Amino acid sequence: MYSADPKSTYEKYTVPAPAPEYPSTGIPVTSSNSYYSDTSSYNQAQPGPLPLRPRAPVPWSTGLCDCFSDVRNCCITCWCPCITFGQIAEIVDKGSTSCGASGALYTLIACVTGCACFYSCFYRSKMRQQYTLEESPCGDCLTHCFCESCALCQEYRELQSRGFNMEIGWHGNVEERNREVAMGPMAPTVEGGMTR
Repeated sequence: MYSADPKSTYEKYTVPAPAPEYPSTGIPVTSSNSYYSDTSSYNQAQPGPLPLRPRAPVPWSTGLCDCFSDVRNCCITCWCPCITFGQIAEIVDKGSTSCGASGALYTLIACVTGCACFYSCFYRSKMRQQYTLEESPCGDCLTHCFCESCALCQEYRELQSRGFNMEIGWHGNVEERNREVAMGPMAPTVEGGMTR
């Protein structure tokens, strides 16, 4: 009537305890680190920030061969590209390098190697990433190697179309925008003329 082995009867009628359910946190429960193994504070799974989708590249505001839309800049770039490059580099670097320093380095590279386009193409890439611009009509290095002046003029016009006054540099643009914000929509009005 009774089993000779009491252990086998016990195992026969007992149900194993269910495994504890932990919220899915992405952290291993069996971690030896006490900070991660404490799951009592996780009542729900903590949602993380949603990943940002990359924006689609936008076209340049002007074409590569639209140099004569700004004749003054076209002439300066043709005869002295270091000036245009310096202005572009100062804006793209957000004032961390000055126009003069960038232009001087461009001139030095041009005099020593004859290929300043390899230096300026990095700024085109950096500018494209900042403003999510298309890589057109071809790669950045090819554009600068085969048409350096046109590429510099296009970059200059692009920054102008985005609201930068290229002649006053990065710090001048920042001061001008701060002044506009300080004035706000309630700009002082001036009465016209004197009356008696």
